[in-house]
Amino acid sequence: MKENSPFDTKNLWTKDKDHVLHPWADLGTAREKGSLIIAKSEGIYVYDSDGKKYIDGPGGMWCTQIGYGRREMAEAIADQVLSMPYYSPFGELTSPPAAELAAKLAELAPGDLNRVFFTTGGSTANDSALRFVQFYFNYTGQPEKKHIITREEAYHGSTLLAASISGKMRDRKNFDLITDTIHHLPVPLPYRRPEGMSLEAFCDEKVADLENKILEIGPEKVACFIAEPVLASGGVIVPPPGYQKRTLEVCRKYGVIYISDEVVTGFGRLGHFFASEPVFDIVPDILICAKGLTSGYQPLGAVIISDKLFEKVSGSAARGVIFSNGFTYSGHPVACAAALKNIEIIEREDICGHVREVGPYFMERLKALAELPIVGDVRGSHLMGAFECVTDKASKEPLPADIQVADRIDRHCQARGLILRPLDHMCILSPPLVIREEQIDTMVGIIRDSIEATITELGEEGLWKG
Repeated sequence: MKENSPFDTKNLWTKDKDHVLHPWADLGTAREKGSLIIAKSEGIYVYDSDGKKYIDGPGGMWCTQIGYGRREMAEAIADQVLSMPYYSPFGELTSPPAAELAAKLAELAPGDLNRVFFTTGGSTANDSALRFVQFYFNYTGQPEKKHIITREEAYHGSTLLAASISGKMRDRKNFDLITDTIHHLPVPLPYRRPEGMSLEAFCDEKVADLENKILEIGPEKVACFIAEPVLASGGVIVPPPGYQKRTLEVCRKYGVIYISDEVVTGFGRLGHFFASEPVFDIVPDILICAKGLTSGYQPLGAVIISDKLFEKVSGSAARGVIFSNGFTYSGHPVACAAALKNIEIIEREDICGHVREVGPYFMERLKALAELPIVGDVRGSHLMGAFECVTDKASKEPLPADIQVADRIDRHCQARGLILRPLDHMCILSPPLVIREEQIDTMVGIIRDSIEATITELGEEGLWKG
């Protein structure tokens, strides 16, 4: 279905192709291929510059919790712009929205996570959290605690420090990264555990990976372990049951700070404002949020720090000590106003409850795709899911990268009115949280038809024998 559009698609496409360097652009095709121009959005749908309508399968970038086109969000943003669009957040300066939002985040966060440091997004939040950990140990007389433990297939951002702790190999090519104090553990992906190994034994092994690495480095040298509760961009990897709690216990045992990166899992994606405590039974030392914090209406991130940590670096003994980390737009009043209105909408409409209701239905419908011959694994939780394409189900060997199976499936989906997030041999979904069951049915139906069309296409090209 198309709507009349006021946009000159060819002109926009040319300008974008000739002048914009996109994040994660394929530089081999960027100068010729160009981009799909998304020009309008409403609810769970986006429209291209020619007026064609699509279901937004990735939810923008994991972040459009309340859906598009919310007038009260626009009004809250406009009101704050007219009242005060910006003022410096440094030192002893703040704004009403920043103060109100910090108090609200402290209320929503688990345990004693009460101190909020605002950033511009998830990358800068993770970077700032790690800088706080460095500051903390230097100030408290433990400067040898420099080492950071993270995981393969993790994604924590694209600043130097955040990119260095990220573990997606294709994102690490051709960049200089910090390697001497950063250690990546094997990914806790149950689908690829050894043949015959139980989930319980696999969990034991992955927890042991962390403890063994701490002991190998020396507990006196390990500063922190940073982990997404569900590894999002790495392929929606849900670790085995109990993994999160047991890795936290290992960190507590050895005096290692535990950072929970909830940039994706926060603000309703798993049915709660934060998933750490209600879903995974953990209260981290530091919690990271962004994306769904504003539902993408404004850029904003936050580091939420425990009282236990903050009390050690504040008070009369710290007079004259400065945490000299921050950004021009930390706690931006317009972004904070957007976050407050976003949280108000999520609470008022019980969007978290809606996710707990439709999330299992979404996963049930998605898992039925495993009936198809190239689909090896379907995984996820609530409204984040992924499916992985393989050469055959027995070997679990991914389809070769040069086949570009995920891109093919996405192309067929777009022709049918759905945008996916293709990633090598995987396709990822994180739709707006307001999606309804009938819209889930439409989305999964399009995916099924598109996978079947891709199988036919691969067969015709001699790339798939079935």
